[in-house]
Amino acid sequence: MKTFFDGVFIDKKKLEEAGIKYPIKLEYFKTTGEEENVETRFGIEVVKTEYLEDSVKIESKEVKSVTNNLQEQERILTLLKNNEVTPIGVEDVLQEIIEN
Repeated sequence: MKTFFDGVFIDKKKLEEAGIKYPIKLEYFKTTGEEENVETRFGIEVVKTEYLEDSVKIESKEVKSVTNNLQEQERILTLLKNNEVTPIGVEDVLQEIIEN
């Protein structure tokens, strides 16, 4: 199951500094996986939407079984959102979060 957690548009100044001239939205989702006779595992999904001049480009990455604790899942999603983590970097960032 997947539910919306939060979203953010990347600051226009940051985009301009990177040479990007179009809006980018990041959305963060809670995912839940349940298997028979196994505790519930919580994951995350990050969706990046780029609003190009003549099209829309969507990229996403789901990481399953990040934690078995709902509060930890929400803490991680808040960190990802606050740091504007994109789908391409989410696995590396999660590895750092989990190791610390």
